[in-house]
Amino acid sequence: MPRALLINHSILFLCTSTYLGAGVFLVFFLLPLEPQLDISNYKVVLVDPIDYATRFFTWVTILIVITSLIMLVTEWVSGLKWPSIVVLLGVGIATTITHQFHFPLNEELAAGITSNDRLADVLDEWADYSRLRFLFWAVQWFAVMYYFYSLAYRSREDQ
Repeated sequence: MPRALLINHSILFLCTSTYLGAGVFLVFFLLPLEPQLDISNYKVVLVDPIDYATRFFTWVTILIVITSLIMLVTEWVSGLKWPSIVVLLGVGIATTITHQFHFPLNEELAAGITSNDRLADVLDEWADYSRLRFLFWAVQWFAVMYYFYSLAYRSREDQ
């Protein structure tokens, strides 16, 4: 495999790992704080980090799409095209969930919620969509991990 392709595919693995890591943090460390959040403290915990994450992951998503397309084209005849297809489908679905459901909730959170009841409803919905996106991020990571596993297995199977 040419070095440039290995670098491309490694960048894809880095990006999917970054998404998976963010998802692990979100699901296992941030979302359990939800019962402690109220209208006096939710902005510190959520609003600025959401803004930073949105800007950062916009670039990560672009990198995932570019590197996945390169992997798809270069692996089309190798039998290893499926990991890139799975990644592209996963990133497409997760991005759709983000734009259709998360962004409106993010905007409401940033605008300022004045009722604890409304905040609880928004946070519950936000958490549900976050868990769903986490599943797609995990699938993307496993797809790229499978690609590298397959290469390693193939290189060792005749020894």
